[in-house]
Amino acid sequence: MEGPGIGSVSVAALLLVLVAGSDGMAGPAKESWGYVDVRQGAHMFWWLYYSEAANSSEVPLVMWLQGGPGGSSCGFGNFEEIGPLDRNLKPRETTWVKAASVLFVDNPVGTGFSYTDTEDSLTKDVAMVAADMMVLLKHFFSNKTEFQTVPFYIFSESYGGKMAAAISLELIKAIGARQIKCKFAGVALGDSWISPLDSVLTWGPYLYSTSLLDDSGLAEVTAAAEQVRTAVATGQYVKATELWSYLEGVIEQNTDGVNFYNILDQNGDDTVKSTKGQGFLSLLMQRHIQPLHGESLDQLMNGEIREKLKIIPENVTWGGQAQAVFSSMAGDFMKPVVDIVDKLLDAGVNVTVYNGQLDLIVDTIGQQNWVRNLTWPGIRDFTKMKWTALDDPESQGQTVAFYKTYKNFAFYWILKAGHMIPSDQGQTALRMLRMVTQQE
Repeated sequence: MEGPGIGSVSVAALLLVLVAGSDGMAGPAKESWGYVDVRQGAHMFWWLYYSEAANSSEVPLVMWLQGGPGGSSCGFGNFEEIGPLDRNLKPRETTWVKAASVLFVDNPVGTGFSYTDTEDSLTKDVAMVAADMMVLLKHFFSNKTEFQTVPFYIFSESYGGKMAAAISLELIKAIGARQIKCKFAGVALGDSWISPLDSVLTWGPYLYSTSLLDDSGLAEVTAAAEQVRTAVATGQYVKATELWSYLEGVIEQNTDGVNFYNILDQNGDDTVKSTKGQGFLSLLMQRHIQPLHGESLDQLMNGEIREKLKIIPENVTWGGQAQAVFSSMAGDFMKPVVDIVDKLLDAGVNVTVYNGQLDLIVDTIGQQNWVRNLTWPGIRDFTKMKWTALDDPESQGQTVAFYKTYKNFAFYWILKAGHMIPSDQGQTALRMLRMVTQQE
């Protein structure tokens, strides 16, 4: 069912258009977008780019899920990372549309151009997120029947990975029950918040090993991290989220405001330097949602893009409910979903983990810890394997990543990249996409 704001535009007639770059050259060959009512009062926005590849009917379909929760896939993922145009509406050389058709979804409801009629309709946890996505995917594949037989992958970033894991598990159930017709081929978890505690407990050692903490700072960070561990162990997840925010403040104070998304990047003047007088959710919003809603991107989405789409309700502002989305999910932040990854692997789903070397918020050490503790029978043999180096095709002999694959599990270590890998290492991310989707 189409959501409010579409008016007389039917699914069959949804705007299929040519996008012109500023140089007059054609952008993506074909695209479409729309709303789906996933529940009463909950309206989810999606945006599809058909692949530019010559054999576009044979290449996979990739759904991209942003993090936050509250970060917009249709905004940030599209114009800052992998879409055909950048935020200046210039063609992106490393767009994933070269190798796949790409479906961006503003997820959960309330994110980006998605919206709810009241805050009571916002999601509370990944189970609700997954249930909403099943409604959207059923609608999508029922109306875009050409994608029912091509490989379908879910790629994600940050909290999007946590949601992607839950969505993938529900998707294989829905496919088995013949509720959704698609060829699900795998899920890729990028710098993903799969095991929050493993990330939190390794922040200190990681920063210390990179000379961003001294002995005194390490002791303070370790003590704060242990408080988070205690809260999680006793099931006090909202308290754990509050303590997580406090821990980040301790890190900022001891590192002169390290950038949580790339430890080699300098934070701007708006870095959170003090926690006085601010609630923990407000602080977390500043650190982890506001970077996805920069002023220039906000102007683009609420200006030219809104005018182009023509279906956004007058009372909906891109990103207007982001803070409410983030707050609504507060009790879910520190809950792990490692068990879901185990279930996916046991079910034979292809699972890929990829992580940036310079990411702090989801550091690679923490990722390796939860991976090492999977109960999936193949993890022991995977752990014993040596990784393989990937060379930079533009600089012979220059290693840009390492990877290893065993049965239906793969891990990619992306060098010189932070949390937003496609932004930091676009060519490497595009090559990884081709490898994961078995195009090379």
